Amino acid sequence: MTRLIIFIIILLVLGTLLEYYTFQALKTISKHKFLPFGFLFASIAVYTNFIITALTYDRSNGQTPQFQMAMGLLLTFLIPKLFIVILLFGEDIYRWIVKAISAISSQETQPLAGRRKFISQLALGIAAIPFVSFIYGIIQGKYNYKVIKYQLSFDDLPEAFDGYTITQISDIHSGSFTNKEKIQYGVDLINEQKSDLLLFTGDIVNNKADEMDNWIDVFAKLEAKEGKYAILGNHDYGDYMQWKKPEDKVDNFEKVKGIHKKIGFDLLLDEHRYLEKDGQKIALLGVENWGKGFNQAGDLAKASANVNKEDFKILMSHDPSHWEHKVKKDDFNYHLTLSGHTHGLQMGIEIPGFFRFSPSQFVYKQWAGLYQEYGRYINVNRGFGYHAFPGRVGIWPEITVIELKKA
Repeated sequence: MTRLIIFIIILLVLGTLLEYYTFQALKTISKHKFLPFGFLFASIAVYTNFIITALTYDRSNGQTPQFQMAMGLLLTFLIPKLFIVILLFGEDIYRWIVKAISAISSQETQPLAGRRKFISQLALGIAAIPFVSFIYGIIQGKYNYKVIKYQLSFDDLPEAFDGYTITQISDIHSGSFTNKEKIQYGVDLINEQKSDLLLFTGDIVNNKADEMDNWIDVFAKLEAKEGKYAILGNHDYGDYMQWKKPEDKVDNFEKVKGIHKKIGFDLLLDEHRYLEKDGQKIALLGVENWGKGFNQAGDLAKASANVNKEDFKILMSHDPSHWEHKVKKDDFNYHLTLSGHTHGLQMGIEIPGFFRFSPSQFVYKQWAGLYQEYGRYINVNRGFGYHAFPGRVGIWPEITVIELKKA
C-alpha cells in the first residue's frame, strides 16, 4: 500500500505538469474555451478513475480487467502529453534565454505569439499519433494476431525431421481476456497452420487458475499432428498476488498445472520427451521458469538427464534471460530455444527489415523475434495475450511457425 501511495503522489505531481502544458497548448490554438477545459476534465476523470480503482480493488484477485482498463486509459492520456511537455518546455527555455540576453544587452525582443502557436500545433499533432495508437491498441490491436514464419537449417538435424513444422504460442494470460469471439479467431488461426507440433511457452494465467475456467473449451480445440506440449511461466506460480493462506497458493498452483491437461497439453516440469519419426528422434525439453534475478525454479540439468549430448534438442524456457545467462554457451548444445515472457512490452515500433524499437530492449537483450549466437537459436515470441496494459501498440500478438530443415 505504501508503494501505491507513493506512486499516486508521483502521478499527481507529474499529471499537474502534463495537464498545465497540454491546457496551454490547447488554449493557444483554440478560439473556444470548451476544448482545453473539456480535455482537462476528461483527464481528471481518468486520474480519478485510476486512483479509486487502485485503492479499492481486491488484491487477492490479482490484476482484474477493470484494473487493466484503468491503467490503459491512464497511459493513453499520459504518454502522448510527454511530447507536448518536451516541445513546449523546450520552447519556454529558449524564450527565457532570449529574454535574459535581451535584458543584458538592453535590446527589445520580438513578439513570440506566432512561434508559440506553431509549437503548440506541432506538439499536439505529434501527441495525437500515440494517442490514436493507444486507442486502437486497446480496441483492436490486442487482437491483431500475426503469423510469423521462420525456416531454420541445421547440419545435425535427423533427416526424418527435414520439413518438420512447429507452431509456438506464449503468454496467453487468460485472466485479461474479455472477448471470446476474438480469442476463438486467434485459436482458429493457430490451427490453420497445421503444424506437426504445438508448443506453449508459459503464462497461461495472470495469477489464479479459475481465470481459465471460461476459456478451457476454446483452447481445448487447439490441434497439432504430433502432439502439444507446454511449460510454466512466471505468472503461473501465483507469486504476484496476496493469498489469504499459504495453502491457497499451493492449491492454486496444482490447479494451474491441471489446466494444461484439460486442454490437451503435456506439461513439462524440468522434463524431456523424445519425438520419433521414421526411426529417428529429437529431444524436446521443458524447464520451469528461470528468470534473471527472480523465480529461478528451472533445472536444466534435471530436464536434460538421460538426453544424449549428440541428440538434436529443442528447449522450452519461458524467460529469454535463461538463454542469455545459462543456455547459449552450454556445451550440451541446445540447438533451438523457445521463449516468451517479454511481450515486447506490448508497445513499440517494428518495421520489418529496417527498424525495431521497444522499451523492452533496455531490460532484455533478446526481447522479440529470432536471435542466433554460437550457432544456436532462440525465438522470443511476443505473446498471444496481454497483461497490465489492456492492448498492444506496434507490437502485435504473435503465432510463430518454425520449419526445421536439414542443411
